[in-house]
Order: sequence, then structure tokens, then C-alpha cells
Amino acid sequence: MRCNVLSARWLLDTAQAARVLVLDLDVHQGNGTAALLADEPHVLTVSVHAEHNYPFRKARSRLDVPLPDGTGDAAYLAALAQQVAPVVTAFAPDFAFYLAGADVLAGDQLGRLALNLAGVRARDRRAFRWAARTRTPLVTVLAGGDHRDPATLIQARLNTIDEALAALTATR
Repeated sequence: MRCNVLSARWLLDTAQAARVLVLDLDVHQGNGTAALLADEPHVLTVSVHAEHNYPFRKARSRLDVPLPDGTGDAAYLAALAQQVAPVVTAFAPDFAFYLAGADVLAGDQLGRLALNLAGVRARDRRAFRWAARTRTPLVTVLAGGDHRDPATLIQARLNTIDEALAALTATR
């Protein structure tokens, strides 16, 4: 997403932020962001994605977590907790972009992962609560989603918004 790259660059160039996180939890690897920010040490690019999905030639994020086809809620959330959270905590960003892909849902036409609505909601809850707890400003993009059932896709989007609002109101 070029908007994340341009925004991260602006935040750094204007000293609005010293360390920026781009947390890409779309089913596809964040190759564009990774390539465009590859030489920027003040941006942590993280991509949790389906290993065998497009793009087939991956760029290198600062942290890539490729998951096997069919990965469900438990393994996905464990990867976030065990691989992503420690790296993000150590980096200590002062601004974050979160790409909340709904294409990680089982039944997505272009995805290869198998999360259910509860798993996607738990993922979102973790991202928003982390931002609230650490007081890290967070911009969220509702990324990816080609689910065969429009009602499921809409529910996933509504859950993302609900979790953002819940985290925001919990900090007030």
C-alpha cells in the first residue's frame, strides 16, 4: 500500500514519529511496502501471510511470517503472539499502520488461510488493545476481502470496527 509508505515517510521526515510500524495482516505478503521501505531502518515492516499465495516472488519485510495453507485461528494467533509481538515490543514504534485483511477468512476466493470470524476478531482485538495499551497512534486500513458470502465479509468488517471502538473506549 503506497499510502502507508508515503505516510510513514512523511511521519519520519517531519519528525512526527521516530519509529513506525507497518503491520500487514492481509493474506498476501506486503511486498510493495516491504520493497519500498527495505532501506528504512526506522520502519518495521511486518507481514503475516499465506506462504503459497500471491505474490509468488516475495519481497523481504523486516519480519515475514509465512503460514501454510489452511492455517486456522489457533495457529494464526499463536504466530502473532510468539513471532510478531516480541519483535514489535522490542522495536517500540511511536506510530503504527495496521492492514486488517479480511481475506484470511476461510472461504475467501483469493485467500488460502482458514480463520473464522472469531479468529479474525481476536486478531483485531490484539492489534487495537496493543495500540491502546502502549498509547501508539494507529491507522487502520480495511484490506483484502473476496469472501464468497458477502454477509460474512461485512460481519468481519463490522467486527474490526467494533474492536477498534472497544479499545478506544477502554482507554478513556
